[in-house]
Amino acid sequence: MADLGTTYMGISLKNPVIAGASRLTGDLGLISKIEEAGAGAIVTASLFEEQIMIQQNILEDTFLDLGGMHQTELNLQSNAPFSGPEEHLMWVQRTKETVAIPVIASLNAITPKIWTEWAAKLEKAGADGLELNFYSTPVKTKRTAEEIENEQIDILKKVKESVSIPVSVKLSPFYTNPLNFISRISSAGADGIVLFNRFFQPDIDIETRKRIFRFDLSTRDENRLPLRFTALLHGNISSDLCSSTGIHTGEDALKLLMAGAGCVQVVSTLYKNGINTIEKMLSVMEKWMDEHKYADLNRIKGIMDKNKSTDPYAYERAQYVRVLLNSHESVNDYPIL
Repeated sequence: MADLGTTYMGISLKNPVIAGASRLTGDLGLISKIEEAGAGAIVTASLFEEQIMIQQNILEDTFLDLGGMHQTELNLQSNAPFSGPEEHLMWVQRTKETVAIPVIASLNAITPKIWTEWAAKLEKAGADGLELNFYSTPVKTKRTAEEIENEQIDILKKVKESVSIPVSVKLSPFYTNPLNFISRISSAGADGIVLFNRFFQPDIDIETRKRIFRFDLSTRDENRLPLRFTALLHGNISSDLCSSTGIHTGEDALKLLMAGAGCVQVVSTLYKNGINTIEKMLSVMEKWMDEHKYADLNRIKGIMDKNKSTDPYAYERAQYVRVLLNSHESVNDYPIL
């Protein structure tokens, strides 16, 4: 039987399928089921700066209501309403105590102080690794791409100085030149790069004239974007690559591994197909590797990246041109009525 063992950020994994951050990894019962289904690791549900700030704001209000009582005295109040983020730390600790597989904590912050302070707290809670979720949608027209990128690189460096556990960065594809920025992130010390973060986009109900916030799950077609960039990056940066978005089946996972990923993260398929889909994915991967006589993952990792491709332009503009120039071959599947 094929050996699915791999390493990510220096952490040994029994297989490359990681349950990504979601509400599913925010429930101890479901986390146990994820481990039973065979996941190689889990990324805990994210801790957001907004949660921390809400706690701090409530703490300040309570401080005033109690006539200036010292903060250490406030912490003794058994029914204090400001324990959200602290409970998150306790939950990370309990998760680590509950499962045997590696636990990677996810942090999604904004300000440098919160990034470093809570990265250290998550490490102290027992996390084996830390994933920095750079969920950033620029809304100020005067901010330049360079300013945003430099700020995020500075955050990574400060976090690396504040913790001793490995640190990965989860990015969106929305950078001026993702390859350049990822290379800079890798040089700045990122142990892992997760490609890509998938943003939830706003919508509008035209009848009620209200905003709609949809929980849209990914589709399998969406894994082509991380596949392209994984193949372009493999062998060209020192950080480990972890592919994410649109990875629903064992076949999908194999594609990303061939492109150069050391592991993959799955979320949407767990919602759509159930937690046991992890077991099915692993079975498909083992069967395929046995049939094609690949003894371990290292034999297939990156065999289809850009550097090893017989067509060096397959992941570049030539692929786009080729599809359009030969579109008649596929358009026939969609007759014009």
